[in-house]
Amino acid sequence: MNTRNADVSNILLDRVSSWLKTAALSGENLEYIVSGFCERLASAGLPLLRVHLSFSMLHPLYDALGFTWMRGQGVTVEGFRASGEDSEPSRFLLSPYYYLLSNSLDHLRRRIDHKAPSEFPIFDDLKEAGATDYLAFVQSFGESPGQGMVGSWSTDAPGGFSDNVIEALLKIQNSLAVAAKMAVLGKLADNMLMTYLGGNAGRRVLSGQIRRGDGETIRAALVMADMRQSTVLAEKEGRQAYIDTLNQFFDAIATPFNRNGGEILSFIGDGFLAVYPCGRHREPSQVAAQAAMSAVRHATMRMGELNAKRRKDGLADIRYGIGLHVGNVMFGNVGLRDRLTFSAFGSAVNEVQRLQGLTKKYSKPIVASQTFATYCGGEWTTLGEEKLRGVRQKLTVLLPGQTNLKLDRAEALDGEGRDGRSEAEQVMLLYRDARSTPGSDRRTTIPMIARGLN
Repeated sequence: MNTRNADVSNILLDRVSSWLKTAALSGENLEYIVSGFCERLASAGLPLLRVHLSFSMLHPLYDALGFTWMRGQGVTVEGFRASGEDSEPSRFLLSPYYYLLSNSLDHLRRRIDHKAPSEFPIFDDLKEAGATDYLAFVQSFGESPGQGMVGSWSTDAPGGFSDNVIEALLKIQNSLAVAAKMAVLGKLADNMLMTYLGGNAGRRVLSGQIRRGDGETIRAALVMADMRQSTVLAEKEGRQAYIDTLNQFFDAIATPFNRNGGEILSFIGDGFLAVYPCGRHREPSQVAAQAAMSAVRHATMRMGELNAKRRKDGLADIRYGIGLHVGNVMFGNVGLRDRLTFSAFGSAVNEVQRLQGLTKKYSKPIVASQTFATYCGGEWTTLGEEKLRGVRQKLTVLLPGQTNLKLDRAEALDGEGRDGRSEAEQVMLLYRDARSTPGSDRRTTIPMIARGLN
């Protein structure tokens, strides 16, 4: 159908605007809002072939989150990682978004001439899709130049966009920006709490457990891990190199403990405490202990790979110790009245910390309590009995045998699958939010919104 001169129904456009407001007030996520918005615009008669929208992200791993809607295909999502590099990808430098931002423009319109050379690389893709017209825009979310939205509209209507369609798009763009901003801001607290407190603690705080003393006692498999000779490494490598080494260590050893029911509760200097909450009966305790042991196997493999790379680069191996235990943990808010932390504490936490310290005495990287070994099952070797300070009974210390340390193929492939997700799949697991990039110059900050996108 030739929609070049088709009338745009203001009544239907207002209905789309009303739907955006309702969706935003209901707390819907960005993907739902973008998908519903595009489908409703197309249903209202606007001749849209492709819509792309990208938002800045407040997340430690990602710079931008992009949504691409194609008529008849729905929405695809892409997350773009925070690279830490100053140079912009070449595709972004050659994009309409970069042209907009570097020239401080709000809009850029280009008719797609299939016979002429493409001004921007994205136009080659649009030509293949049959596009005839393209309109890109930049939309700030307010005072902060690092928060906002960039996007583009494409049509395959003969003759391209008519003036009344462009007018409709510009009008509805503001309503979309308001709804998107509410969705972004509504998730910022979620993202920050999940990043700094962890999923379980973050959800507890969001649910209202914010007073000092709020909490409960839970049963959990506990993991305490620590880097060995960190002081020597810090002095030998220097501040920045040591920080990089510490992050490499955490990436390798801690990642497996943050999935399959586990959660990194806190990072303590060059170590961390992870918990696997479980019920008080035998079966859930077994499941938690076995999940923790599976994570130990993955962590051991990953540390082996990291140390192999370090040896190749002429660097020393990173040594570590891991303590494993099962017990009751008090989980809640402690601290000052106006400065709290959400943490785990109690005798079981003290015991796993001391178990981890015993890896030095026994010169073994992994040790466990009898309680953990019993629930985990498999092969174990008794190293000895230890009298821990503050604990009445002696604690039996055990070493995992080869059956507990051997990573079978299926288990290894499962770990590779998790680590090998595409950035879009990873970001879908990380709430699909938006990230702000601090700064005072729009042309240097908003590119983080559009990096790699068109």
